[in-house]
Amino acid sequence: MVFVEEVAYGASRVVEKASHPHVVSVSKPPWSNNEHSGRLERLIVQLGAGKGEFSEAMGIPRSIGCIGNNRFILHREPLSVERLHEIIFEFSKMGGKELWLTNYDNVEYLMAMASYALELEIPAVYAVLRLEDVEKVSPIEGVHFIAEFRYSPEKFEELEGNTWLYGALIMATAAQYEDILNIRTSFAGEVYIDVLYPGSLRKVDFNLLELKRTLNFSDDKYHDCLAGTVALTADGYFLPCPLLRKYVVADAKEEGLRGALRKKRLKSFWKLTRDSFDGCRRCPFKYLCHDCRALEYQATGEIDGVEYCLMLL
Repeated sequence: MVFVEEVAYGASRVVEKASHPHVVSVSKPPWSNNEHSGRLERLIVQLGAGKGEFSEAMGIPRSIGCIGNNRFILHREPLSVERLHEIIFEFSKMGGKELWLTNYDNVEYLMAMASYALELEIPAVYAVLRLEDVEKVSPIEGVHFIAEFRYSPEKFEELEGNTWLYGALIMATAAQYEDILNIRTSFAGEVYIDVLYPGSLRKVDFNLLELKRTLNFSDDKYHDCLAGTVALTADGYFLPCPLLRKYVVADAKEEGLRGALRKKRLKSFWKLTRDSFDGCRRCPFKYLCHDCRALEYQATGEIDGVEYCLMLL
């Protein structure tokens, strides 16, 4: 059975009930196919240190991990509720379209911030939570709740029992990716598959090029993830990416979002293209490849690293 559901911005999506999952993206955030406007588009807010499976200390082996519930190291006291309200309010007044709330320490705080953002009429409010916390959540009309979990058939069955969820962020190995594509499910929400990467290309046992090009085509000249994105850590640091923790743009305890947007360091990330890196410039597959700078930085220690590239072997 097929039906069409209206979603944000008047767009529609076709989903199959009791059929294959509606896979929107693989190893990339779901916004990557939007053409960058040169302006602020999304704010990703980490509400706490997080309780997720993967930790900053040990490395986060996934690219959609930027919107997942991980465990981060906080270097000082978290932002106050009042200060976070001010920043989200500023985001709404600047015309921001997407607010992503993640890495909560308690579900109540996640829901309170989502409700506040909804009052400000931000067009799209996403709240990412762990599947094991879903039963603690009361659905809020207008908030897109996305459940995150590591793949297993049992957990997929648990997901099916929560039809009110907007989507699912599923961590999986490359082998499990095929299982997810072939699974029969009644879950009608969007599915983002977050493939787990080993720490080095030498340990990759799957076809990286084939995986990266799946559902990832984008001819936008700007970087898929970074353009138009600002991340805010729980302890108050503005970043160009939630996983690029050492690339601090501004201190939210001293200045607001508007001040962060004036920083050249942030704009340099927004202006990154596939031609910004020597290893990618001449590659005939550059528009078919999802390029996660955070994964490359974790593997090489260089923002322009190309560790996970079969073309340069």
